[in-house]
Amino acid sequence: MDLLNTLVDKGLRRELPTREEALAVLATSDDDVLDVVAAAGKVRRHWFGRRVKLNYLVNLKSGLCPEDCSYCSQRLGSTTGILKYTWLKPDEATAAAAAGLAGGAKRVCLVASGRGPTDRDVDRVSKTIRAIKDEHENIEVCACLGLLSDGQAERLREAGADAYNHNLNTSEATYADITTTHTYADRVDTVRRAHAAGLSACSGLIAGMGEPDAELVDVVFSLRALDPDSVPVNFLIPVEGTPLGGEWHLTPQRCLRILAMVRFVCPDAEVRIAGGREVHLRTLQPLALHLANSLFLGDYLTTEGQAGKADLEMIADAGFEVEGADEVTLPEHRAAATAGCGGAAGCGDGDGGDGCGTGAAEAVPAGGQTVPASGHTVPAGGQALPGEVRTDLVAVRRRGAGTDLAPNA
Repeated sequence: MDLLNTLVDKGLRRELPTREEALAVLATSDDDVLDVVAAAGKVRRHWFGRRVKLNYLVNLKSGLCPEDCSYCSQRLGSTTGILKYTWLKPDEATAAAAAGLAGGAKRVCLVASGRGPTDRDVDRVSKTIRAIKDEHENIEVCACLGLLSDGQAERLREAGADAYNHNLNTSEATYADITTTHTYADRVDTVRRAHAAGLSACSGLIAGMGEPDAELVDVVFSLRALDPDSVPVNFLIPVEGTPLGGEWHLTPQRCLRILAMVRFVCPDAEVRIAGGREVHLRTLQPLALHLANSLFLGDYLTTEGQAGKADLEMIADAGFEVEGADEVTLPEHRAAATAGCGGAAGCGDGDGGDGCGTGAAEAVPAGGQTVPASGHTVPAGGQALPGEVRTDLVAVRRRGAGTDLAPNA
């Protein structure tokens, strides 16, 4: 297929595809999905070999959020029945992180619900970062605390944070359809603040909140312009009790096309499969490893993930290897240009329906249907058929951080 050959050549040169080429990837048929995976896999292997970076989420503060993000189980007025607790103490967070590190993770993602941290919150998180670094010197720490104000990114960097995650989630044109309590510009500003402070920027998207192909391409092109080291791709976990809890439109093939498009647009960035892979990719998860070079180990912030042992077996069976703590994640040209974790091992976190690491559903059938939950109008053509409703794969997290039960790692 000429399209795929062109995209591989551009990916190997770090050349930006055209919007038309990116849209064409999303419009390919299920019959061609293996060809798409094979082509994008060439780009992935060129920049990252067969290494898979493991990341581990620690939810420092669950629920109790004043923001109204439609995809999020921790949102204002949520009736999801998730765990709700205030800040973990540094020793509690360090113990939670240790479980993920023992499972092979090289990065710990410290997440807290809320609009953004107060200065006191930054002090709390800084103590936790220092505690983790004292016990695990070579481990990367990424913070995901919401919108940052003056000086906060610098303080996190001084405490030892390597990266900061704040996702764009969706396109600028439709951001107000999913959130009204802050703006798309607020999110862009926070990513820029993190980058300016010397933190490795991590920013991604949630695929599947009723958006058409053009909006997916818009947000990925916006991410390319921001140039984060890490791009987490979330697939909506439709949690009952959220405005998007009834949206089940993704298919495994659709997820693979989205990941391939992201890889072609951001060829040398750490592309992470974040929330929702178990729900929407299901038995095709191993194919996604040919597109993304990073994933979350174990559970997410408020929902359960695949067993950590199963994650490790999947990686090995697919012919990939877990990236070691002493290996550099990012390609040489990125690692040399990035302070902190970019040079030590690469960066990234996930955001989505759960804060720093959950996801999205996608694609509405043709016919110009409007999805009431998001307000997005979907044009006819180029859309996947609705996926299977698998509420049996969505389980609220009841173990790990904030509980007395052992974590999944």
